Amino acid sequence: MYEVKIMNIEQMKIVLKEIVTKTALTPCVVGHRGVGKSAGIMQVCREIDRRYVSLRLGQMEVGDLVGIPYREGEVMHWSRPSWWPTESDAESIVHCDELNRAQQEDTLQAIFQFVEPPLSGGSRGLHTHRLHPKHKVIVTINPPDGTYQVTPLDRALIDRMVMLYVESDYGCWARYARTSGFDGSVQEFLAVNQNLLAHDVPPMEMEAKPSERGWEMVSILRNSCRFPQELEMEVYAGIVGQEAAIAFLRWQRETRDRPLTAVEILEKWGDVAARAERQREDQHGATISGLISQLRLDGGLSELQEENLVAYLGILPRDLKFALVKNLLTIPQVAAGLIKDRHDAVVLDAIRAISGEAAYGQ
Repeated sequence: MYEVKIMNIEQMKIVLKEIVTKTALTPCVVGHRGVGKSAGIMQVCREIDRRYVSLRLGQMEVGDLVGIPYREGEVMHWSRPSWWPTESDAESIVHCDELNRAQQEDTLQAIFQFVEPPLSGGSRGLHTHRLHPKHKVIVTINPPDGTYQVTPLDRALIDRMVMLYVESDYGCWARYARTSGFDGSVQEFLAVNQNLLAHDVPPMEMEAKPSERGWEMVSILRNSCRFPQELEMEVYAGIVGQEAAIAFLRWQRETRDRPLTAVEILEKWGDVAARAERQREDQHGATISGLISQLRLDGGLSELQEENLVAYLGILPRDLKFALVKNLLTIPQVAAGLIKDRHDAVVLDAIRAISGEAAYGQ
């Protein structure tokens, strides 16, 4: 049974490292005050050797973001803000803190462009400035649950970020307190009064919804990142919502556990090759039985089916490959295809072993 749980700070750090080192997507960390969002991001920067650049958006105006205008002849330009990382600067993480505390609507509109990830292969921008791809952006906000003076974020902005929800966790805090040298009596008190670490807080209701852009981001993460299995659901739910994330991972599990069919091997090899390589031996056994039955029924192979069958033979463990070839050689039209010279690299050793067995038996 799949269940979406809110991650703790240590889990957040694992996910952030994967996203910012392997993609150009923009993570947005959502959590209540004091939970450790900013401290966790600074720790990530130290651990992956990135320069940390902090933008407190609640204190900034549009000019602080886009620069001051000036003229050169008849052309208007905007000066580069002092915080803006250049191509010559060390790889940086720009932390857009308090995004939903921006006091002016035009400030929020200005930063909208900056937090949008360059999905089409372009560079991230802010007005006339372009950010070098080696620099990445992380956003943090407090949830709009009525306990903070924040501006609600519109759906278009939320859809452009990977929403990561974090909450207080005693285990994380205790490890941080110990390594940071917190007062011993404070640590001992909270060890036996964990309920007093933080007051109960209302749930964070900023439910993501499925969208074409969201599924594109899920695809990017799946192609580029490797998250611990227990965190996958939380990451994807922050992009396409809980219902869609649960349905997707359930479908993936059911598909992964089902042995490939003869039709998939013969007709859709390009789509299922990776799955075939991950199959267990018992799953291969079911696939091989289906192939033999199908080929005995059909009798022959098209050119494409022949190539796909040989490709499947190429990824099988030695014993399974020999067993399948031995059965295929009893189907005359299939055998005629397998003994072609161009397939020698895959099937010749199996054919020789089978011939040896026959000679030994005589």
